[in-house]
Amino acid sequence: MAGEISQFEEQEIMIAEGKLQMRIAGEGEPLLLLHGELGFPGWMKYHRALSEQFRVMAPSHPGYDGSDRLDWAMHVSDLAGVYLQVLDDLDLSGIKMVGFSMGGWLAAEMAAMDPGKFSKLVLVGPMGVKPEEGEIYDLFLNLATEFLEESFLDPNSVEEYATLRPDEPSPEQEELWEVGREQSARLAWKPFMYNPTLPYLLRRLKTLQTLIVSGRQDSIVPIDSLRIYNESIPGSSLSLIDQSGHRPEIEKPEDFLKLLINFLKK
Repeated sequence: MAGEISQFEEQEIMIAEGKLQMRIAGEGEPLLLLHGELGFPGWMKYHRALSEQFRVMAPSHPGYDGSDRLDWAMHVSDLAGVYLQVLDDLDLSGIKMVGFSMGGWLAAEMAAMDPGKFSKLVLVGPMGVKPEEGEIYDLFLNLATEFLEESFLDPNSVEEYATLRPDEPSPEQEELWEVGREQSARLAWKPFMYNPTLPYLLRRLKTLQTLIVSGRQDSIVPIDSLRIYNESIPGSSLSLIDQSGHRPEIEKPEDFLKLLINFLKK
């Protein structure tokens, strides 16, 4: 595509006890993208497409990838407070925010703490809410490679699957996955991958336009969790992408981007 932004600028954002690894690309309105439980997935097709429309900001959370771990941060809500301070320090407001999986949970916590900071919120297959039917997939009883395989309805049909989950991962990649699993366990082991008070706190988002989206065949986060998110956030909308698992942004990127950009631009 002519003019496609395929590269990003990497920055180190200083926080109180260390640094935050941040990738930035594009111009225009700021769009904050929050990765899931294994760390930053790489600069994927959806990152490139979104950076043509927005100023994409894609950090690695504290303790993941090249970001320093904060020993005091023991819950997802702690990371939410860290990020809100970062946004304050960068003098950013009216932000559009997209969170993926555990990053969706993080985004929901941030928005509940300070809904006026954001102009649009998108939760993609968000963890963080306990389903009444089904269970959230146990990342900690399975290998990262098994988790990634389970995240897709049909891995063989996914163009970027080999980039996300190589047949023979490098030792460096395997270490990053294990560090991500360890950090996610610190933040979300008990209760497992949810905050029992979050549905009540989400009522604060009554004036924040919110979209909840996932693959219809998601086998990581039960659809019932999305239902509870949808019912807990006044005025939110729920969209399911057919023939997709937990990672519609990678498995069905065209469908996902059409839905996402239409919501963010309207």
